[in-house]
Amino acid sequence: MIELSWAWKDYSVIATGDGYKLERWGEIVLLRPDPQVIWQAQRDLFAADCHAVYRRSERGGGAWEYRKRVPESWNISYRELTFRIKPMGFKHTGLFPEQAVHWDKTAALIRGANRPIKALNLFAYTGGASVAMAKAGAEVTHVDAAKGMVERAGENARLSGIASGIRYIVDDCKKFVARELRRGNRYDAIVMDPPSYGRGPGGEMWKIESELYPLVKLCAGLLSERPLFFLINSYTTGLQPTVLSNILTLCLGGSGRVEAYEVGLPTEEGIPLPCGAGGMVIYE
Repeated sequence: MIELSWAWKDYSVIATGDGYKLERWGEIVLLRPDPQVIWQAQRDLFAADCHAVYRRSERGGGAWEYRKRVPESWNISYRELTFRIKPMGFKHTGLFPEQAVHWDKTAALIRGANRPIKALNLFAYTGGASVAMAKAGAEVTHVDAAKGMVERAGENARLSGIASGIRYIVDDCKKFVARELRRGNRYDAIVMDPPSYGRGPGGEMWKIESELYPLVKLCAGLLSERPLFFLINSYTTGLQPTVLSNILTLCLGGSGRVEAYEVGLPTEEGIPLPCGAGGMVIYE
C-alpha cells in the first residue's frame, strides 16, 4: 500500500524518468535527481522549461544550474500551513512535500483527541511535522542536531501563524531522549524522521541499521499513560514498511494498531512516485 498526498495546490510532480523528477514549487520549476526513478523518461526532461537543474558531480554532491532568475527563497502553502522554500546544497529545498500524508494523519489524531497533547518531534529538520502538530493544537518539542534547520523551523512556524506552542532544541536526538527519561518527562505523541547516516552536534555517529531499533525501544519509555500515536518515517533505500512494522510491534508491545506503508506523491504522468516508508502505532 502507498499513501499519496493529493491535497497539494502549490506543488506538483510534473514528470519523472532517468533518475530525475521535474517539480513545480509555486511558480518555480526545478529538475532534481531522485534515486527511486529508475524508469525511462517519457520525454527529454532536460529540455523542459524549468528555472534550475541540480547537476550531480562525478566526485560526489553537485550544484544548481540556474536557467532563469530564481528568488533566494519563496513561500508555498499546504492547507493552512506555509513553508519557506530555498534551494540548498545536496539538491534539497527545505521541505519534503510527501510528508503532507503524515501532517494530515497527525493533525487529525490530535484534533480528534479532545484533550491536551504533548508531542515530541525527533530529527525534526525544518519542522513540517512540528508546524502541523502545533497548528492542530499540540504542545510540540522540536529536536534536531542542525542549528540552521531549527532556525528555519521557527521561520516556518511563524509563517503558519504559530507564535507559541513549539519548544526548539538543538541537540543529538539520542542524548536528548536519554535526558528526558531521567527527568521523567513524558509525551503523548512521538514522531521521528531518522537519516540513513549522520552525525550529531558533538560528532555522534548515527547509522539507521544499527541505531533505529535501540532508539525506538528507548523512546517507548517516553510515552505517557495515554499515548496517542508513535510515527516513524524513513527515506533509507531498502528499508521496507514491514521492517518499520516489526520494530514498532516489538518495541511497543502491540498495545496499539500498527500501520506500515510506502509514502509517495502523485504525478501528472498518472503514476505514483515512491518517497520512502512510514510506520505508525495509533492508540486511539
